[in-house]
Amino acid sequence: MIHYHGGPITPVEACYYAWKRGHALVSWQYRQCVEEAINNAKSFACDNSAFTKWKKGEASPKWEDYAEWIADVSRYPSFDQALIPDVIDGSEAENDELIEWWQSLNVAKFGTPVWHMHEDLGRLRRLVTTFHTVALGSSGDWSDPGTDAWWGRMTEAMEVACDDDGFPLAKLWGLRMLDPFIFSRLPLKFADSTNIARNVGMDVKHTGSGASKTHAGRAFSIKENIEMHASATRWINTGGIQRGLALWG
Repeated sequence: MIHYHGGPITPVEACYYAWKRGHALVSWQYRQCVEEAINNAKSFACDNSAFTKWKKGEASPKWEDYAEWIADVSRYPSFDQALIPDVIDGSEAENDELIEWWQSLNVAKFGTPVWHMHEDLGRLRRLVTTFHTVALGSSGDWSDPGTDAWWGRMTEAMEVACDDDGFPLAKLWGLRMLDPFIFSRLPLKFADSTNIARNVGMDVKHTGSGASKTHAGRAFSIKENIEMHASATRWINTGGIQRGLALWG
């Protein structure tokens, strides 16, 4: 599984240790970080910043500018993929229109569509049988990954996105799912979070004799604690609160 660590990560020394020999997620809103990703990460993906804008109650960006940026950064060998523009709490029609628009561009082959958990499961089925990779976004009543209700909805999604043997019909990208408790139970190819960016500078969280006193050391430690875990090989519905406890093999 590819673990995408989202930026911006500061200071620069912490960013280096988070992305060196790892994988980066660069948000369009913080696109100044792309140089660090290109120079240090094994690979990087690009986020359209729709979630950040939505959380702040801001209007959607000008998507034509985002497409131009992707056209530029996609030339680098370490570039993986980019999230197709989406409306977090929008209608299926709105998001399908954005996908259709994206497919008319010269960057279409780099785009990954997003299925939001409040959307119909039929749309998820259509996406996983059409695209190579599909991102799964927490939204609506299931906006908080890892809750009991969220696992219930994710169980429904996995039953649609996977075949009878539990193998995904498309490569799956778990947005904001880079929590070992979550991604180790789901057959994901990619997962991301801004865990390092949010926690590396919080001194109160790094106490005790074994805690690193430097931001760089903290970034490395958080990264290692995450990346020592892999995603599940396939989906197994075990029921109960810990839904999706997929076993390896």
